[in-house]
Amino acid sequence: QVQLVESGGGLVQAGGSLRLSCAASGRTFSHHAMGWFRQAPGKEREFVAAISWNGGNTYAADSVKGRFTISRDNAKNTVALQMNSLQPEDTAVYYCAARVSLGRLPGTKGSDYPYWGQGTQVTVSS
Repeated sequence: QVQLVESGGGLVQAGGSLRLSCAASGRTFSHHAMGWFRQAPGKEREFVAAISWNGGNTYAADSVKGRFTISRDNAKNTVALQMNSLQPEDTAVYYCAARVSLGRLPGTKGSDYPYWGQGTQVTVSS
């Protein structure tokens, strides 16, 4: 089992940047694919980005492609989401998620991931 703790959220003006980080406990972090999801008030949770166990494959939602980048450091048990050119519609609680997977595809559905962090709030003002 892995426990996840997100950090780095906050308030930023439109056009600004934030870097979210997710710290994972456990000795098998490198056996996990990782994902970032978000949920805005009154909306369903949606996929943001995902990365395979070794960082060899990454995926991003169309809405964030070219602006958000996911990365991981298996030596430090962390996964990051660099968010640039933030817009008010990016406002949401952002969640880190993990699933055991040594495959090439990390998974882009929330149901693929059994382990979740508590979330971190990102607010983008216009």
